[in-house]
Amino acid sequence: MVREPDAEALGWRQRARSLADEVIRPAAAAIDRDDRLPESLVDRLKSSGFFGLGIPPEWDGRDGSTAAISGVLEELAAASPAVAVLLSVHLSVCAHPILAHGTSEQKERLLRPLAAGRWLGAFALTESSAGSDAAHIGARYRRDGDSFVLNGAKMFITNGARADLVLGFATHDTNLGSHGISAFLIQKGTPGASSAQKLDKLGLRGSETNELVFQDAKVPSNNLLGAEGQGLRIALSALTAGRVGIASCALGVARAALETMQAGAAASPTDARRGDVARAFTTYRAASALVAEAAAAKDSGGPYEDVASAAKLFASEAAVSIASHAVDVWGPAGARAGAPAERILRDARVFPIVEGTTEIQELILGRALVGR
Repeated sequence: MVREPDAEALGWRQRARSLADEVIRPAAAAIDRDDRLPESLVDRLKSSGFFGLGIPPEWDGRDGSTAAISGVLEELAAASPAVAVLLSVHLSVCAHPILAHGTSEQKERLLRPLAAGRWLGAFALTESSAGSDAAHIGARYRRDGDSFVLNGAKMFITNGARADLVLGFATHDTNLGSHGISAFLIQKGTPGASSAQKLDKLGLRGSETNELVFQDAKVPSNNLLGAEGQGLRIALSALTAGRVGIASCALGVARAALETMQAGAAASPTDARRGDVARAFTTYRAASALVAEAAAAKDSGGPYEDVASAAKLFASEAAVSIASHAVDVWGPAGARAGAPAERILRDARVFPIVEGTTEIQELILGRALVGR
């Protein structure tokens, strides 16, 4: 049985809802049209305390459970998923891996500014020829005295151009497969590390997605996260946590689509339209329960990989399904470029791809349920 959110989680959700209503939702159409998050909005997000969720106060964090983070991400995503994804990536696949695997010195030096909102984090694993097959990345590293030198390129990196700290991955020897991969904390301003092309996307516009290039980028040895050869294990652990966050974002998009459906059906209250809304509501509530179960499982400290994959898979598909029906309910008006239903559908369509495709989630769950 899924536990009801506690007072702390409800308080964080209410803060996110207030920020969404006051600042984010009025700007959502412009964010999509301009493919840009206003700096003033990002500053409000940083000053809200959300950047420190899940991180102990000893490193300037704000504590907060996974359930609290999930509620915040749903509220933000219901207004603009670009805002929610920025925060989800910062927390789930940058700050929290440092909390889990970093040394005391790394937490003191790097986690503090991330938790306090002075820095923004990113995660760089995917390459143009290595997405789901992460064990075969091509970015290389070599030792050079008391440093590591990185060469290669990363693709589809959320927060890539904005980030002050990137958790990046490279291999010492491609013949070693997963055993050759290590994780590096790459700070903004590192010589040889730069953001290249900004990618124009179908949805999640405003969530900046870039190519990152490493050309003899020299990273000090004290910015190695974990031990050499542990990089893929760190990456997969981060992605499992990230799936709970991305599922929460997809849930927010599903809710926005449901609310848009309700508005359209109210303008034409036929039994067919009422039925569409009823099915969409049921799908949203089922997705909500599964996301809540995944968050609770992570908070319990036990295994949660399976339910995280299930939540990500179902919430992503729920967002696409409900958003597609929202366009149908509105008819031609819903299909016009820039219409709320059209924008929500484009945003929803991205979620079955990011943080592990639907096929990858099916593979993970299939192996867990049936065996390899």
